Amino acid sequence: MRILGIDPGLRCTGWGVIDFNQGRLQHIANGAIRPDPRASDADRLTAIYQGLSTVIADTDPDIAAIEEIFVAKSARSALRLGMARGVGILACGTAQIMISEIAARAVKKAVVGTGGASKEQVQEMVARLLHVRAENADAADALAIAIAASNDAGKPAGIAVMSAHATPDDPLSRAISQALARDDVKHRGQK
Repeated sequence: MRILGIDPGLRCTGWGVIDFNQGRLQHIANGAIRPDPRASDADRLTAIYQGLSTVIADTDPDIAAIEEIFVAKSARSALRLGMARGVGILACGTAQIMISEIAARAVKKAVVGTGGASKEQVQEMVARLLHVRAENADAADALAIAIAASNDAGKPAGIAVMSAHATPDDPLSRAISQALARDDVKHRGQK
């Protein structure tokens, strides 16, 4: 299954595409859409829509996931974030791709094992799981969203990857364990 993760933002919208097959994660592509900061909101939203539409056409995802809205610093920030989210949802809807929303804490818990993980911890675990460094922090977050969505075909309610509720039969838990084991062997070989 090919999954597109979207980390929306009016300044920078991160995106990441992974394949998840038989418990194995594979990086396909990642990047960031950075509209001109001097452009109007309408022009920025158009750039985000066009960029995501191109990503969808180039990578042909089966499903998509986007970060759920959270309480922002201000109502203005929340509104602007909501506009970028809406454009991401529109791009997926136009391409007839099912899209789900995942809370940031659920993404962190799925990828790192704790909902309070730092951005740096998420970036490091994404690099370990996919053997790639994301273009930037927004792209890493988008890859993390895609990884979290892989747990249940885009249904985030069942995410319990590295928690007490994770089972050995959980494909994402197995993929994370395998990646960590490979990384441990690699580190021991370098010492």
